[in-house]
Amino acid sequence: MQLLIVLIVVVGLLALVTLAMAVKVVKQYEKGVLFRFGRLVGTRSPGLRFIVPFVDVLHRVSLRVVTMPIQSQGIITKDNVSVDVSAVAYFRVVDAVKSVIAIENVNSAIDQIAQTTLRKVVGQHTLDETLSETDRINLDIRQILDITTAEWGVEVTLVELKDIQLPESMKRAMARQAEAEREKRSKIINAEGESLAAAALGDASDTMMAHPLALQLRNLQSLVEIGVDKNTTVVFPAPLMSTIGELGSFLAREATAAATSAQPSSTPAAALGLAESARVPAPNGATETSRVPAPNGATETR
Repeated sequence: MQLLIVLIVVVGLLALVTLAMAVKVVKQYEKGVLFRFGRLVGTRSPGLRFIVPFVDVLHRVSLRVVTMPIQSQGIITKDNVSVDVSAVAYFRVVDAVKSVIAIENVNSAIDQIAQTTLRKVVGQHTLDETLSETDRINLDIRQILDITTAEWGVEVTLVELKDIQLPESMKRAMARQAEAEREKRSKIINAEGESLAAAALGDASDTMMAHPLALQLRNLQSLVEIGVDKNTTVVFPAPLMSTIGELGSFLAREATAAATSAQPSSTPAAALGLAESARVPAPNGATETSRVPAPNGATETR
């Protein structure tokens, strides 16, 4: 009786183990590839699936996109510059049967072929093209990988260059080149500004030639600007001093004419005062005299 109980227990355990081995679950993002006695039977869709234990073997293949980093590669570009380039590849299985039968380890195979393709494609371009035309390089790598991996039931969806490491000497050379380029643009902009300023000064000189009083007012404005700095010594050129003298004489004459018309009786005193105010230092240190109209219409020298 005890032997029968033990036998029943053993049979029950074997049945449970067999049932556990016979029941397989294929997830939604997977596809099952079934082999019976080592021969391909077919594929199994997602869900609960039953197989024959010890006879059937079910390989579950993931259909999701796989992200695979491509380790940094030391590459010599077309213009003989050594760079380290790393990338990342995205691929997915589109034919589960081929991915199991055609190649032993699809992930390792894609990693190796991606490294060699990266080195081959980047080596066909110069350094400037590698830095500026990354989109074209990514497309070339993806197309080459697609041709190779199509026989493995794998589709490469995207390849992107992730990092490009340059030698220190090349970094310094590129920095000097960028600095020279910025200096060139600065000089060009400065030259354009000088040209525009020269044209504006030419227009201003034409205006001052047409209106001499504008030049005198500009000289006076310069004196005001100099006075703001609180300089102890100011040196005036001789033409400027003569211009100031002429302007003072002009103002004296205008004031004398106005005083003569307003107060005829006090014309001599007013004229005398205006004459004294019209005295302006000459450039050589002497006193410049101005001629003021006398009351009787003659010219009086002060």
